[in-house]
Amino acid sequence: MKKSALMLFIALLPLIANAQEKPSNEDGKKIEKEKLETKDYLPEIHGTIRAKYEYQPTMGAGRFEVRNARISLTGNVLPSVAYKAEIDLSDEGQIKMLDAYARIFPTDGLTITAGQMRVPFTIDAHRSPHQQYFANRSFIAKQVGNVRDVGLTLGYTLPTDLPITIEGGLFNGSGLTNQKEWHKEVNYSAKAQFLFTKGLNLTLSVQSIQPEKVRMQSYDIGAYYEFNRFHIEGEYLYKSYSDNAFGDVQAVNTFVNYDLPLRKLFKKMSFLARYDMMTDQSDGKATDSETGALITTDYKRHRVTGGITFSLGKAFQSDIRLNYEKYFYAKHSIAKESEQDKIVLELMVRF
Repeated sequence: MKKSALMLFIALLPLIANAQEKPSNEDGKKIEKEKLETKDYLPEIHGTIRAKYEYQPTMGAGRFEVRNARISLTGNVLPSVAYKAEIDLSDEGQIKMLDAYARIFPTDGLTITAGQMRVPFTIDAHRSPHQQYFANRSFIAKQVGNVRDVGLTLGYTLPTDLPITIEGGLFNGSGLTNQKEWHKEVNYSAKAQFLFTKGLNLTLSVQSIQPEKVRMQSYDIGAYYEFNRFHIEGEYLYKSYSDNAFGDVQAVNTFVNYDLPLRKLFKKMSFLARYDMMTDQSDGKATDSETGALITTDYKRHRVTGGITFSLGKAFQSDIRLNYEKYFYAKHSIAKESEQDKIVLELMVRF
């Protein structure tokens, strides 16, 4: 397993020799040295506030919640050295440190990132809260493919007519709070994105993590196509466990978004429909107290979501999201309290 992870880095290293040097900022945008002024070193402050109300008809109960109150600080200390620090002051009522990394741009198209970050894996799980199309994340983004860890990544955009971006990294695998632990096993993740034409994206991902004794291997393929006023997206994830410690997991996320421009208070109104599903899953940590075998942490279910989003400004800047989620559980499945049919009204503001 260590050899496989090292090969991932070795495959990216030769690309350095083919790149031409030019500095970039934290977002990867090119910076001309002669145009670099003092103001380019000033940090930028961004944030996302998501306040929502949920009502579950089966329970006859509702709740108000601040889902996110994120604040981030980004900037450059040198033309080719950048940083980011992000904290969530209310992740469902808890304070969490999310991103804390330094990034360098040694050559054109190449990035090296060290610190705490979301690992390069999947399409939907990699979206920030303000970039999400629905009030609640898909099963892939929340349960199956959601990993944030501490490690080192290399990213490279190939200088080809067909834009291809490759990113891979090595990580602790013990999460964000157990960084002092020593590890004999290596966790890795890699992602490749192909932009075939304007609006058409194909993403391939692979991930191998071992949170406890059992190693989990995940593979993901996804694509989206944007044309006229439509955004159509589909993603499939497959996960297996070493030594058949748990059954294989499959997850699907598909959705369609249509934008209708408006001219008054709202700039546009979006109509959305989503279908996502997942089979029984174990997080690799929860075990039976007697046998020590992995137990199910997320049960098999299907979900259909319909929604309307009203945008007061540019896309993903200030949105009002109204969603209805309908769940379908298998006979053996146990529905968690917050994973049932619900109506969600959310106000999202990005600054």
